Amino acid sequence: MKSLQPAIVERGKLSRSMWASQRKGETMKKVQAIIRPLKLDEVKDRLNEIGIGGLTVTEIKGLGRQLGDVEPFISASAGGGLPKMCLEVAVEDGLLERVVDAIMRTARTDKVGDGKIFVFDLPDAIRVRTGERGADAV
Repeated sequence: MKSLQPAIVERGKLSRSMWASQRKGETMKKVQAIIRPLKLDEVKDRLNEIGIGGLTVTEIKGLGRQLGDVEPFISASAGGGLPKMCLEVAVEDGLLERVVDAIMRTARTDKVGDGKIFVFDLPDAIRVRTGERGADAV
């Protein structure tokens, strides 16, 4: 238990400055986008162009309205769904519309199965290494 004390003390010292961005009224959102795998590189490049350098990408399978009809060589029911990519990015409110628009315009093929974008409130974010919080951590 004694080894945890320095981390607790350090976190306590840093918390006053780290909460500054939260006190200024800056809020954050988590954007989760489910897109076609073939659009991943284009979307990542476009997000990078608008200043979004960090994001989480997960390979997933999904069932929706597409149900394998557009890609008949993939059986949605046999494989648990069609392959998709899930992108997650934390952004300050001021960047939200630019990020959503960038994903939507870049991932769109105008065919069923283009995906979905979900936006969640993000009350806080914490960088594990430094203990930074809020917008400074993302």
